[in-house]
Formats: sequence, C-alpha cells, structure tokens
Amino acid sequence: MTRHDRADPVTRFLRMVTGPEPPLDEAALAIAAGAAPDPEVAAVSTARARATLDELAEGVTGFESLLHRLFTEAGFRGNSTDYADPRNSFLPDVLERRTGIPITLSVVAIEVGRRAGVPLEGVGMPGHFLVRVPGTQRLVDAFGGGRRLDPAGCEELFRATTGAGPEVPFDSGMLPRTSTRQILARMLENLRATYGRSRDHDGLEWVLRMRLGLRHQGPELIRELGEVLAAQARWDEAARLMESWVDGPGRGSRSGAEVLDEVRTEAMKHRAHLN
Repeated sequence: MTRHDRADPVTRFLRMVTGPEPPLDEAALAIAAGAAPDPEVAAVSTARARATLDELAEGVTGFESLLHRLFTEAGFRGNSTDYADPRNSFLPDVLERRTGIPITLSVVAIEVGRRAGVPLEGVGMPGHFLVRVPGTQRLVDAFGGGRRLDPAGCEELFRATTGAGPEVPFDSGMLPRTSTRQILARMLENLRATYGRSRDHDGLEWVLRMRLGLRHQGPELIRELGEVLAAQARWDEAARLMESWVDGPGRGSRSGAEVLDEVRTEAMKHRAHLN
C-alpha cells in the first residue's frame, strides 16, 4: 500500500482522538485499520470484530460469567510463543485468533464487559497490563488466561516481569487506572517497537503519525518520523515536518534552545539530499 492509501486510517484515528475520550473499541479498530491492505479489507475486518464482541457478550451475566466466557469457553490466551507478532496488537486479529498481548486481551475483556453491563478498567502496572473491577481489588491477568489476582499476586507478577528486587517498593501506586488515551498510546508504543525492530518503515510511519496525535509535544517522535521519511528518500517531506515542529506555536517556551537547534540541523541535513 502506498503512503497515500495510508492517509485515511491515520486521519480517521486523529479525528477520533480529538476532543473527549474516544470509544475504546472503535479507536482500537482504527489502529488496526492502519495495517489493512486496503479500505475494503479494513471495513470487513472492523465489522466482523464488532460482531464478535457483541456475540461474546451475549448471555454474560456478571464478572465470573464474563471470565468464564472469555477464558474458558472462547479460550483467549496470551501469545507467549510469538509475542512480537504485530497481529497481537490488532483487535480484529486478536478476536479471530483468540490470542494477543496483555493490553489487547484486556481491551477485549473491557469491551465485552461493557456490552454485557460488567464494568472493567485498564490497569497500567509497570511491565504488564491488567484489568480491574472499578472500586475493588479484584484484578485479572487477561494474558494469563483470566487469572484472578489480589495485590500480593500483582506484586509477584510485577517482580517476575520486570526483574525488580525487594529493594523496589510495590504499592497501590503501581496499579493505576489507565485512561483510553493511555491505552491507545501503549498499543501504539508496542507497534512502534515491533516495526522499529523489523525496520518496517511503512508500518512505522502510520504508527508514529497516530502516536503524534495523542497530544505528544516533544521532539523524540518527530525526529523518528523524520528519519523514517528520509529512509524512504522523502527528504523534503522530512525537512518540512521538522521545520514545522520547530516553528510551532509556543515551541521556544516549551523546548530548550539546544533541542530546537538539533532539530533544525537535522532538517538541514535532510534538505541537503535535495541538492
């Protein structure tokens, strides 16, 4: 797919995340559309995913019923054998394959729960992502097949996934409620790492453009996107992107002069390729 074909999913996502908190399911599906080979495939995949979420919610009567439906009947499990597969970050693929990474499996639980009247919230524990019944200490590890966790179990999981020793304190601050935008940012960061490792410039470009739409003001993502464009010999576009960021409203008051000079210098290097 050409970069022009990629514009629609990115534009759609950016419109969705402007203003109030977007619907989690629709925003997650919009992310997945970025990787679809064409708009028709994306539309079919999105419709099928919505229908699957609705079907999974049918007959669910409460918290335990929800966990039984997802992790016993439907068999959702974490993909520990191929964790880096980008399909683990795409909601339609997770619903079809019944496997994914902690955050996308948590999105499935949250959205099926919402449809069934069973509220759940995302919990951004360092090193892992969980879901919780709001206002309680009832936590679930969706990646672990719906394993129930109490705070002690969360601490054990935290230390296992991060390698943190007993000198690192663990308290309720390690189990924060995560907003929809934070969930989307974390999903995109996972894809950013995946596409970065594989040097997939096409995939990395749309991911970075979506990520920049989540109110990110710093230079890191802009510089990375400039590098991705330059790697595709789109030097003028890379230079204009970086110059636009440097000259943005109030940029000088938010960023140090040294950082601004570094970005300007990178823009000049990109322009030098055009001579």
